[in-house]
Amino acid sequence: MAGMEWLLELALIGLLLATLFHAMRLERALGVLKRDRAALEELVSSFNASTRAAEQGIGRLKDAADGAGRHIARQVEVAGRLKDDLVFLGERGDVLADRLDQLVRAGRSLETAPARPGVRPTLVREASPIPAREMDDAMDAAAASPRLRSQAERDLMRALRIAR
Repeated sequence: MAGMEWLLELALIGLLLATLFHAMRLERALGVLKRDRAALEELVSSFNASTRAAEQGIGRLKDAADGAGRHIARQVEVAGRLKDDLVFLGERGDVLADRLDQLVRAGRSLETAPARPGVRPTLVREASPIPAREMDDAMDAAAASPRLRSQAERDLMRALRIAR
């Protein structure tokens, strides 16, 4: 019996050694988990900080986009008004160009007409849709207007004066 007790005690010692070996391995694994847990918590906190920064950046980006949209809308509005002004000036230029063309044609027809001695050539009323006095008044009013004239308008006005 004594041999059996010894055998049981040796088996018990063997099992205790195996348990001790596994306990030490488990403790090491738990230590690694604790270190990894701290690293994971640090990772989560940095991820949260990055998320907050991204949300703030998105808010600033949205505000900037809204401001840019309002600025573009104002620019489109101004461009629309300028387009209307340019269309008006183009139509006005076409009318003046047509009048100038008629006056030039009338002047050419006077140049080719035989000159009668002692008679000063005059423009034929049908050659110009605008009477000469009315043309003078319109040109004087245009010259006296306070708004700035473009170079093309000044050249056109000079040509109309010469054509008279």
